[in-house]
Amino acid sequence: MISMSSVKHLRIPFSLFLMPIFFFALALTPNHHESRIIWVFIALHLFLYPSSNGYNSYFDKDEESIGGLKHPPKVTSDLYWLSQFLFVVALTIGWTINWSFALMMFIYGLVSMAYSHPAVRLKKYPWTSWFVAGFFQGYFTFAMAYAGLSDLDWDVLIKPHVFIPGLLTSLMLWGNYPLTQVFQHGEDSRRGDRTVSLLLGIKGTFLFSALVFLITGGAYVGYFISRDQHHIVWIFLAAMVPIMLYFLIWFNFIRLDPSKYANYSWAMGMNYMSALFMNAFFLYYFFENTQILQVMGF
Repeated sequence: MISMSSVKHLRIPFSLFLMPIFFFALALTPNHHESRIIWVFIALHLFLYPSSNGYNSYFDKDEESIGGLKHPPKVTSDLYWLSQFLFVVALTIGWTINWSFALMMFIYGLVSMAYSHPAVRLKKYPWTSWFVAGFFQGYFTFAMAYAGLSDLDWDVLIKPHVFIPGLLTSLMLWGNYPLTQVFQHGEDSRRGDRTVSLLLGIKGTFLFSALVFLITGGAYVGYFISRDQHHIVWIFLAAMVPIMLYFLIWFNFIRLDPSKYANYSWAMGMNYMSALFMNAFFLYYFFENTQILQVMGF
């Protein structure tokens, strides 16, 4: 029997934070097909990501706030099997699209498992876990979605038109990822996990993320200019303004009292703000690239 605790630990709404990558891949996909769009979305956001969340929760057994759960319920044994079932369903859906997409999901799942599994536990290694999480949730996920949406083989991983935007998504995640860890220093320390945020300290985390965000913004601007999409630059910057304002306000409070404001509510607020405006931007970019807006008269 599946417990309510296990359902909560799947953190399905948390998939919202990775949705901009799907929309970015969709915007650049040359071969749109309605059924593939639907099934790739379902495979990733309703099965693969929740499977990963549940699996990591099972081994972490967090007692304090985690991403998507302010008060995580006690982990039960059925969570492990539920996460594995969802993983198999995701791979099965992927296989109906093509074997490359299924294989890429399988690799993503194995890397995700290595993040928290005691035999490997990448979380113990600050820079390794930071790089791996940003790389696989960013570039690799972009390429995976692109392959599934376009029904292409996994050699898309080395194609420049996939590698460059995929790397941009990783840059964004490399900047944001440490911010998701600032409220978990206590539990991470007790468990022996050495995260990047713990290594840098709270203020150091914000300075590091600010630098990466600056590089990321410049890289996105350069990318859109290289595609002769100068008008997109301004829309992208407009979408980034509220995100950066939230970050700066939060950083200002952190400077006053790190222990008080490095908490779950502020961190999740940053995630939701980023997801809201980045999803909106990449949806617009999809409509713009496919000229759907022009057809609709906009």
